[in-house]
Amino acid sequence: MIVRALCLAAVLVLALAGPAGAHNVTAGADLRIAQTIGGAEVTVVVKGTTRVPGPLRIGVIAYQPVSGMPVALEVRSVEDGRTVTGTAQAAADPAYTQLQVRRTGPHELRLSAGGESAVIPFRVLVERGGMGDFLIYGGLFVAALLLVGGLLTGATARPGRAMALAAGAAAGVTVAAMVVVFEPQLPPPAPDGAAPTIAPTAGARAAGGRPYAQARVETVPARPEAGADFTLRLDLIDGSTGRPVDDLTVHHEALAHVVVTSADGRYFRHVHPLRTAPGRLEVRLRADRPGRYLAHAELEREDSGGQLLTTGFEVGGEAAAVAKTGTGTPATEPGDPAGETPGGAGDPAGAASGETSVAGGGGVPRLQPGVPVAGRPATIELDTPAGVRPWLGMTGHLLVRSQDGGFLGHVHEMGTPGARLRFTFSFPAPGRYLAWIQYATADRIVTTPFTVDVTASEARR
Repeated sequence: MIVRALCLAAVLVLALAGPAGAHNVTAGADLRIAQTIGGAEVTVVVKGTTRVPGPLRIGVIAYQPVSGMPVALEVRSVEDGRTVTGTAQAAADPAYTQLQVRRTGPHELRLSAGGESAVIPFRVLVERGGMGDFLIYGGLFVAALLLVGGLLTGATARPGRAMALAAGAAAGVTVAAMVVVFEPQLPPPAPDGAAPTIAPTAGARAAGGRPYAQARVETVPARPEAGADFTLRLDLIDGSTGRPVDDLTVHHEALAHVVVTSADGRYFRHVHPLRTAPGRLEVRLRADRPGRYLAHAELEREDSGGQLLTTGFEVGGEAAAVAKTGTGTPATEPGDPAGETPGGAGDPAGAASGETSVAGGGGVPRLQPGVPVAGRPATIELDTPAGVRPWLGMTGHLLVRSQDGGFLGHVHEMGTPGARLRFTFSFPAPGRYLAWIQYATADRIVTTPFTVDVTASEARR
């Protein structure tokens, strides 16, 4: 009897366990999405909720001084259309605005600030009890009843029945114990409100997931002028269906990371575009000088891999008044459309290897070896002031672009203790590279630009 109970418990736990997935969202976890909106770099935080109807708390973390920028919030249930509204104040340590949601499932969060709007799709998830909980508590409850029954039956001088009831109680306890042991090794059940799981069908999707997105990139206006605002627009298309790609996953706290640089590297922006329509991402920029600009977009679809989209565009007109000649060109920190934040990118394209123009009073990057070899790991360290805080889920970011713009690399800090950042990066080929290290302090994002000359290995010479 006990063996049969154990087999039944194992079958139930295995059969009713939820499937595992690379991008499963845990009920109760916070959703964090970076946005470049209203001329500011912010991260929107949607706190996990434990029940519905119940509160949904939303905060907007600012990574630069914004003087309490108001952000209008609108949460709409996709299934029934019910909408609730509120206002959040962007701040380094924001107060959270509480809205009421009445159901789980797909929702949309509309943000509005500085004349711009974004629509962020998300799901309200609430943890549901699994079959394991039912078996544990059910087994213990049945065991308690049978044990009491066995004691009463034994008291009435019926030992055979008492032994049978005691065996049943032991089986109930055993089932509960076995579930306690094996349940942590199984994936949790899908929470209430999770997207339905669709079994893969034969074909390309079953074999290799969804195809990479194809991008149609344009600027509005078509030819921006130096010193004037313009919009960089990405329309993402599924090449197999021709439909908009609207299934981007949040990776490193953003739907997409866009790096915009001038051909000479003097202009640098690391921004996070707004989803303004299904399959459409937009970000407002301003370039301070005419010329050729490059845009690299990092994104990832559900059931697919990460991909890098690369494009270019031209900026006309004359150099804006903020631009300077030679080294010491104003930096372009996220959230500064004019690129007017002092302490900037210098002239990485014209600097010798190892020469560095440092933003915001940080240190000078140190390379080991001093002249990296193509294809071999190099270590890059940078001293930082106290009070560095995580941004995009990481303490520091290293972005590396080849001089011709054909290559862009993006790696993260390795978790080094103390007031310094440490990166490991392998340069793919010999030549000159433009690089930027970014980290966040209490009130801003600091960008440190530098150049690296990479030599070929002895075997290739």
